[in-house]
Amino acid sequence: MAPTPLPSATLKVLIESPRIAQRVRELGAEISADYQGRPLRLVGVLKGAWIFLADLIRAIRLDDVTVDFLGLASYGAGAETSGEVRITKDLDMSIEGVDVLIVEDILDSGVTFHYLFGVLSARKPKSLRSVTLLDKPSRRVRPLRADYVGFTIPDAFVVGYGLDYAQKYRHLSDVCILGLPT
Repeated sequence: MAPTPLPSATLKVLIESPRIAQRVRELGAEISADYQGRPLRLVGVLKGAWIFLADLIRAIRLDDVTVDFLGLASYGAGAETSGEVRITKDLDMSIEGVDVLIVEDILDSGVTFHYLFGVLSARKPKSLRSVTLLDKPSRRVRPLRADYVGFTIPDAFVVGYGLDYAQKYRHLSDVCILGLPT
């Protein structure tokens, strides 16, 4: 059953849930191989990455994986980033001397990720790498990339699988392009 968009909005499936599930399993296998025999801390970026992180951690085959969350805000209720990033929830545990993997839903302009990488690097982790479900390089204003990428997508505003528009559509199992009236 197709989801019902907001009035005057449209939804078009970009990545179906079976493709997402397969790619998450592949990412889990890559991460497991790279961190074999080492403790790993996943840091999920709230709110968008929690569904991806939940599926990813189940696909990682390591004995010592812990999870923490960091809340960041840069979008508010709109479809464009404000350019200002702020922490809305800090980590509960220290990451000093720990292998850390940042789990992001989407790498878009790079503004939020650049800020996050700087904040976490200053906390002296043993290593700091990143995984993102979606990469949108055409929007990048900072020259950076994730260490692990699920899918490279075109320049479109996407929702579903944790990503939202004004707190709506996170529950969709597919990643969809959201068309808003102009």
